[in-house]
Amino acid sequence: MLIIPSLSRKQTFLLAAAIIGGLALVLSMFSRSILPAPPGQVEMTTGAVDGAAHQFALKYQHYLKANGVKLDLKPSTGAVQNLERLNAGLPVGFVQGGLGLLQLDSQEPESSTPLRSLGVVGYEPIWMFASPALAKTLSKGLGPLAGKKLAIGAEGSGTRKVALELLQAYGITPANATLAADGGVAAANTLLAGKLDALFIIGAPQTPAVQMLLGKQDAAHLVSIEHAEGLTRRLPYLSLVTLKAGSVDPAQDRPRQDITLLATTANLVIHKDLHPALAYLLLEAAREVHRGATLLNRPGEFPNGNATEFPLADEAARYYKDGRPFLQRYLPYWAANALQRLLLVLVPLIAIAIPVFRIVPKLFEFKEKNRLYRRYGVLLQMERDITSRKLSPAEVAEAAARLDKIEYEVSHMKFSLDFSDRVYTLRQHVDYVRKQLHAEGEPPAAAPPA
Repeated sequence: MLIIPSLSRKQTFLLAAAIIGGLALVLSMFSRSILPAPPGQVEMTTGAVDGAAHQFALKYQHYLKANGVKLDLKPSTGAVQNLERLNAGLPVGFVQGGLGLLQLDSQEPESSTPLRSLGVVGYEPIWMFASPALAKTLSKGLGPLAGKKLAIGAEGSGTRKVALELLQAYGITPANATLAADGGVAAANTLLAGKLDALFIIGAPQTPAVQMLLGKQDAAHLVSIEHAEGLTRRLPYLSLVTLKAGSVDPAQDRPRQDITLLATTANLVIHKDLHPALAYLLLEAAREVHRGATLLNRPGEFPNGNATEFPLADEAARYYKDGRPFLQRYLPYWAANALQRLLLVLVPLIAIAIPVFRIVPKLFEFKEKNRLYRRYGVLLQMERDITSRKLSPAEVAEAAARLDKIEYEVSHMKFSLDFSDRVYTLRQHVDYVRKQLHAEGEPPAAAPPA
């Protein structure tokens, strides 16, 4: 009989380490296909180079670089082109409020769009600047702009789309006004030079052209329309914000009075196929970039998941409810992502492995018991035959051969150390039955002489 000794604690530890190492190797091979790592490089469509959106994107780029991700910025003519690029598969971009429905079929549900919002990142007021003389006539409406030269933004820009809708509400069209496709700092300089009567800019207060014109109050006036609230009823994607008196430059009394502005919102939009880990990283970048106060909002108002024009991404919904994922609160981005990918595979494997490791030893124990019990069954049957009837010499010889076979098999089988006593007991029982068999095969003793 061969006895296999039980494993020592050290041997058990080494075996467990080998199993864990093997699992780790398997996981590393399959995790790339099951849960691919987030890309180390991603593209973002921004806006005009001299616009606020592109300036914000530069800050995103810096934040992502610090976390090991390269953000490639793609300037555009504006929000309309951004939307086209996103629908074509570009991963990330800014989209101006009021444009979201452009990419949806009116007969299709909102969820049919491949785009998702990570939230609203700020107000984008409609800044309308005009020459001082003209600005005074526009408070009651934009009708006096007929026959004037206006800069309403480049083709493909959100500014141009919204400006055309506002002008059309007052009957201003290309037929009765000159609508130049200019915008940004270049258009601001043209207005200051007296070559334009008015211009439209849509962007955050940090937009360079806006900052320039707010500092030139004597040369370019910011128009405040008295019935702006009525326009929000005609154009529901617009809302009202107030630029408070003195907020631009208290020392210079700029502006001299509260100015009511129409405003859209800026949405941070992603393609639904963007890796979830990158979505969370972009949300963190948005919080870092947009959480501060501006001339139009208090600290902490942005980003938020309210009134987005696209379905809110699942990652954003969880982020605004619970904050960053647990691992990203305590680990660097790359480490948190790697550990999360490992856990998503390892946890179900552990859940399977625990009962398996409990069952396997019992299966081996059952197997060894069964090998012994089968032979005990044979012995029991032989003993019953011996005690119940007279065996023929051939039957005795056959039974003896079967006993020899059982003893040989048991002597050459491999059993664990825990079964050694049972093996020796079986061999003793084989000898006991053999003695009964030999007694059965001996002739009866002769009677003593009288």
